[in-house]
Amino acid sequence: MAKLVDALCSGRSVRKDVLVRIQSWALDNPCTSLNIIDLQGFFVSRSSFFTAFFRFLPPIMANKRRTGWRTLFYICNMNINISSKPSRDNKKLWYYLEWGKSTGQRKATGIFSWIKPRNQVEKNHNKEALIILDTKRSQMVLDQQSINSSYVPQHKLKANFLDYYSDYIKANRKAGNRHLETSLTAFKNFLKKDFISAIDITENLCEGFRNYLLIKYNGETPANYFMRFKRVLKAAKKDGYFRINPSEDVVAKSNKNKHLKEILTEDDYIRLMNTPCTNYEVKKGFVFSLYTGLRWADVKPLKWENVKEHSIVLVQVKTGVRLEVPLHEIALQIAGERKEGFVFHLPTQDGANKVLGKWALDAKLDKHITWHCARHSFSVLLQQKGIDLATVAGMLGHTTTKYVQQTYKRYLQDSAKEAIKKLPTL
Repeated sequence: MAKLVDALCSGRSVRKDVLVRIQSWALDNPCTSLNIIDLQGFFVSRSSFFTAFFRFLPPIMANKRRTGWRTLFYICNMNINISSKPSRDNKKLWYYLEWGKSTGQRKATGIFSWIKPRNQVEKNHNKEALIILDTKRSQMVLDQQSINSSYVPQHKLKANFLDYYSDYIKANRKAGNRHLETSLTAFKNFLKKDFISAIDITENLCEGFRNYLLIKYNGETPANYFMRFKRVLKAAKKDGYFRINPSEDVVAKSNKNKHLKEILTEDDYIRLMNTPCTNYEVKKGFVFSLYTGLRWADVKPLKWENVKEHSIVLVQVKTGVRLEVPLHEIALQIAGERKEGFVFHLPTQDGANKVLGKWALDAKLDKHITWHCARHSFSVLLQQKGIDLATVAGMLGHTTTKYVQQTYKRYLQDSAKEAIKKLPTL
C-alpha cells in the first residue's frame, strides 16, 4: 500500500486521467507512514504534484479473528482542461473539456467565442461564453468528486420540480394508464402556478393536495392520483431532491361514500323513448350512447367519417386509444342518413344534462340522469345478458377489466330477487 501511494506521488506516475480502484487486505498494524489526513470522510494525500481523493467505504469483510479487513478505496485525480479548436472559416473558436488524450476523454461543450470580435455584442458574447465554459468545467469536476458518495450536485437538479415531474412521466409512461399524467395536471391545478421548487414541497402541502383531490374527485380517483404523486416524490428522494420524503406519512384516501351514478333498466329505456324530449338532438345522442357506451366527449365531436357500415371507429378523446364498436340497428336508425360533418348537433354538456333531467322528470323516472348514465347502463345491461367482462371492457374502450369490475358493476335488485329464488325451500 505504501509503495502504491509513493508511486502515485512520484512525477512519472502522475496522469491527468488517473482513476484507480484498489481492493486489498489491510495490514494488521495501523499505517502511519502514508502521510494521509482525514477530512470529513475523505482521505487526502499531501502531494506537491496532485491531490488524490480517497473515498473511504466501511469494511465489507472480516474474518472471525478480525485480523484482516477488506477495504475499498477510490483514488481520483482528474484534471479537466479546456481545449479549443477553430472553425473551418477561422471565425469561431469552439471549446472542449478534456481529461486525457485517449478516445472518449474529450467532450464538446457547444460553446464558442469569436476569434476577432467585430463589435461590442460579440465582445460581450466572448466574456459570457467563457463564464459559462468555466461553470461547465466546475460542474464536471463536482460530478467526478461526487462519485461513490450520497451527495448530488445542485446543478443536476431541476429548479422547477414540475419539470422533474414531467420528465418522470415521460420515462415511466405506460400504455392505457393515464394516472401519472392526470396526477400532474391535478397537481398544477392545485398549485395554480407553473413553478414550484423542491424545497417548497412540504408535508403540509402534500396533505393539502390530498384534501384537494378528495374534494375534487369521487371514488378511487383521489387515491389513484395521490399514489402516483407519492411515487414521483419517492423517486425524487432517490435522485437527491429530498432528504426525507415529504409525502411518506401522508396516506392516500378515496371517497368511499360517493353518490353512485344511476343506471337505466329496460323499462326505463322504453319509458324514455315514449316520452317527448325538449331537444331532439340531445335525445338522439343520449339514446345513441345507450346503444354504444360512448362518452359525452366522444359523442359530441363524432363525425360521419367515423361511422362505418356496421360499426363506429374513432380515437377516444379521454384516452387516445383507438376504439371500434359494432352498431345496433337502433343506433343506425337514430343516426339517420349519412351526411357531412357532425352526426349530432349538441349543446354544452351542462346544457345537455339539464335537458336530460327535464326529460327524466317528464317520463316519471325518480332518478338523477346525466349523460354518463348511458355508459353505465350500457355496461350493466350487457353484463345482465351474460356478456363476459373482457368483451364489455373492450366495447367500452378499456384496456383491462379492472374498471368494469370496480366502477360499472352495480347491485341490481332484480338480480338479487332471482338469486334468492334459487335457494332451496323446505
